[in-house]
Amino acid sequence: MKAVLWLTVAVVVGAAVSGRGQQPAQPAHAAKADMPAAVFKNYDDLKWDRILPDLGPKSPEICILHVDARTRATKLLIRTPAAIHVRKHWHSGNETHTMVVGTAEFGCDDQRVKQGPGSFNYLPARMVHEAWTSAGSVVFITVDTAWDVNWVEGAPTAADLTK
Repeated sequence: MKAVLWLTVAVVVGAAVSGRGQQPAQPAHAAKADMPAAVFKNYDDLKWDRILPDLGPKSPEICILHVDARTRATKLLIRTPAAIHVRKHWHSGNETHTMVVGTAEFGCDDQRVKQGPGSFNYLPARMVHEAWTSAGSVVFITVDTAWDVNWVEGAPTAADLTK
């Protein structure tokens, strides 16, 4: 037992001594002054906008978290104070959904899949899809281009609110 302990100490001390005098390597991006700054946002401080203002306080809300200045790739949150059917639509870029709170059913290509917190999906650009969200749901979305919504049958209305 003592031999194992001494061998462990010797290895640790040897590694520490052999690294003495060397500077840790800087990440390649650390030297570039034109790199964007880190972004930190707390949920309580987020700015939310109604997606469908005609629905008043029952409107789904959107918060744009980050837009890449070069590619326009967008990261955002959508929350739904009321359950709603989000009618068929598509986006110009590839889209991912990660459920944070609540549930949603996503429909596309004759499939309808229910997903809860921690669930993930990927939808290729221009894929027509729709969703049915629970009240109080929050979904994290990424698109690899600028965020857009192209409605196939028109935007949701009060008739699309569900119970």
